[in-house]
Amino acid sequence: MNKETQRQSPVWMNTATCSIDDFRAQVEITTSRDSVPMAADVLQNIPIYDGKTVREAYSNEAQANAYMAEWNDVLATGPGIVVIQNTYEDLDLIDDVTDVLSAIIEDEREGNAGAGDHFAAAGANSRIWNAHEKLCMASSSLFARYNANPLIAMIAKAWLGPLYQITTQVNVVRPGGKAQDCHRDYHMGFQSTDALAHYPARAHGLSPMLTLQGGIAHCDMPLESGPTKLLPYSQTYLPGYFAAQMPEFRAYFEDNHAQLPLNKGDTLFFNPAVFHAAGENKTSNIDRIVNLMQIGSGYGRSIEIVDRTRMSAALYPVLKQLVDDGKIGSGDIACIVAACAEGYPFPANLDLDSPLSGMAPESQQELMHRALDSDWSAEEFHEALQEQQDRKRSH
Repeated sequence: MNKETQRQSPVWMNTATCSIDDFRAQVEITTSRDSVPMAADVLQNIPIYDGKTVREAYSNEAQANAYMAEWNDVLATGPGIVVIQNTYEDLDLIDDVTDVLSAIIEDEREGNAGAGDHFAAAGANSRIWNAHEKLCMASSSLFARYNANPLIAMIAKAWLGPLYQITTQVNVVRPGGKAQDCHRDYHMGFQSTDALAHYPARAHGLSPMLTLQGGIAHCDMPLESGPTKLLPYSQTYLPGYFAAQMPEFRAYFEDNHAQLPLNKGDTLFFNPAVFHAAGENKTSNIDRIVNLMQIGSGYGRSIEIVDRTRMSAALYPVLKQLVDDGKIGSGDIACIVAACAEGYPFPANLDLDSPLSGMAPESQQELMHRALDSDWSAEEFHEALQEQQDRKRSH
């Protein structure tokens, strides 16, 4: 954009910024074959790639880079979605991994773990949070074979570059399982419209570049089983984190989304800002099982290790005394808490801090504000702080 256009663009956005007519103009685009020359096909505006052909290109740097460059364009300014058929040739491997994951589901069901979901009613689906670590610990040999897949490495690097980090969350939608609400995904997709309004527009543009969303099909998924519904090009709409939570945009999504069947071993990857939702399983005999992937940028780190739990415990009695003595106002309190406590609730153990209400656990900053508002003693705050910290473990 030129400087004049930049000056006219809003820095602060909210639901009033959203226009369904502007949105239609950005998403009602036809994907031409010429725009994705390396794709094997285009279906419902989504480019489809042949895993066998991509595998053959992997050992040739120039050919591999050509695929990755095309995928980067598709994810950024194209339809935002990539399907790779036959990403896994060894379907027995998929079945073996499914068996291990199913055993984990049964073990956790007995322990009543992992009941929450972000965009569906609690208990509607079977979930395994942190399936990546749990699979590794249950069968390191299967984990090694499952992750020895260059196609996943290629598309992760295409969007995020090297040093990416994989997390996975298994989702099983059983016959009769209802659809999710339309949404965008992590990071900003997990925040309310009120919270989103505090982030400048450029941060809204940055959020999708920090994560790649994907899924590995662990069974054949015909349309009636409810594979993911997606709206191509919706990631290009800047105020879309607000729009995805608004009724008129959700209605448009339901009327205009794409939905493709997938076969066991296929993968689906998309920009996390694409409007999407898991579909309803209308079958009577298919447990739709997908290993969802959220692959994060390696750059999402602070420069120093800071023990904010220790700092918060030390600060709280001093801060409470200032409040009790009337020596400090709410604005200063907010500044001090922000300087000390952790404001972001992730990464989290979603078995222990499962999103049964809302979309995220309570942050350390929110806990400190709650303690001050409720006039907790230093001992009460320290106990709650330690309990919160104890939940921040992987098992």
